[in-house]
Amino acid sequence: MWPSFKRRREIKLKGAFLEEAVHIYFSGRVQGVGFRFTAKSLALKHRIKGWVRNLADGRVELLAQGNPKSIVSFLNDLRIEFKGYIINEESKWLSAQDGLEDFIIKF
Repeated sequence: MWPSFKRRREIKLKGAFLEEAVHIYFSGRVQGVGFRFTAKSLALKHRIKGWVRNLADGRVELLAQGNPKSIVSFLNDLRIEFKGYIINEESKWLSAQDGLEDFIIKF
């Protein structure tokens, strides 16, 4: 007997690499302290795709895409590196976006 539809779906997805994305605005003392370059370095370590850029209002905007567990680890490392610098975060989880191949710094 064939497994139920739900069970077949679970079998098909087992081990699949599903990606998600998160869009975040960081505020605090996040410009002029190496935030973007550290974010890029950590993104490479965690195999995260996306981008980071400074905003004119003093915040930093970041889009991170990858395995959800890798994103969480990436963000935790970023928060540890900039403890005392990040005052607030506004984030929204999104579906994965097409066209992202690596992590870049936008100027």
